[in-house]
Amino acid sequence: MADTPSASDPPADPGAIPVDQPEVLVLTGMSGAGRSTAANALEDLGWFVVDNMPPSLLPRMVELARQGRAVAVTSDSPHPALRIAAVADVRGGEFFGDLQSALQAVREFGIMPRLVFLEADDDTLVRRFEASRRPHPLQGDGRLVDGITAERELLGSLRESADLLVDTSPLNVHQLRSRIETALGHGGSRPVQITVMSFGFKYGLPVDADFVADCRFLPNPYWVPELRPLTGQDSSVSDYVLSQPGAAQFLESFEATLRVAMQGYQSENKRYATVALGCTGGQHRSVAMASALARGIASEQVSIRVVHRDLGRE
Repeated sequence: MADTPSASDPPADPGAIPVDQPEVLVLTGMSGAGRSTAANALEDLGWFVVDNMPPSLLPRMVELARQGRAVAVTSDSPHPALRIAAVADVRGGEFFGDLQSALQAVREFGIMPRLVFLEADDDTLVRRFEASRRPHPLQGDGRLVDGITAERELLGSLRESADLLVDTSPLNVHQLRSRIETALGHGGSRPVQITVMSFGFKYGLPVDADFVADCRFLPNPYWVPELRPLTGQDSSVSDYVLSQPGAAQFLESFEATLRVAMQGYQSENKRYATVALGCTGGQHRSVAMASALARGIASEQVSIRVVHRDLGRE
């Protein structure tokens, strides 16, 4: 097979119309974490989705797409941006180990592929497999948890290099679709997308958080009888929390830190970040502070989404 041209090769025809580069995304992660739901959401958003494709074929598919675009841009008819999503998982067997080299080959075309990694905690994965009555692809003659453990070890390096990490443990299928649509529903150049999340420490840390802040240094409205039944979304609770000594200074400092980090994210082509603020139960302080933080960092350079993970659980 002829050598594949690299991004540094000069064009065969200096006067040719430039090729519109396709967007390339690889969707992977733990079995049972919701890849099928995410893939369906991508397909509905207009992505060309290939499921369980051997990663070694990804560069060839991208090259064919680029050739197709070269033909399309010479016509007068409008042509939508081509967006390719490949679903790769342990069902690919020996081919799965080729994923990192395949991603590097795509980068040599001058395309920056995105890696989306879905995960869930062990308890959630066990429940999902038991509900589906299907074995884990790596459990063999062992237990279900053995297969999950083996897969975590196999995917550890991919998880660390993911552009977007989504913990699907607390999400139902509709919430997962919404998360995918929010993160990947628009093509082209776009700002860093920040999810500002409130949570309760008593329910555990969000595993997909890039930044975690502890709001338990502020007085707890729970101990104010008239505020206890309310939440941080109520103005009386929000005013109480934000008026406490240290609240404004904390937000100002944290906002400045995030602005510096987001500049770095943009230069490193990292497009997603989850900022989590926690209090004891995720009802009062973290909710008020997360909402205030979202207002403070809103700008043209970032896209903000606010999620109150544990609101209403108490």
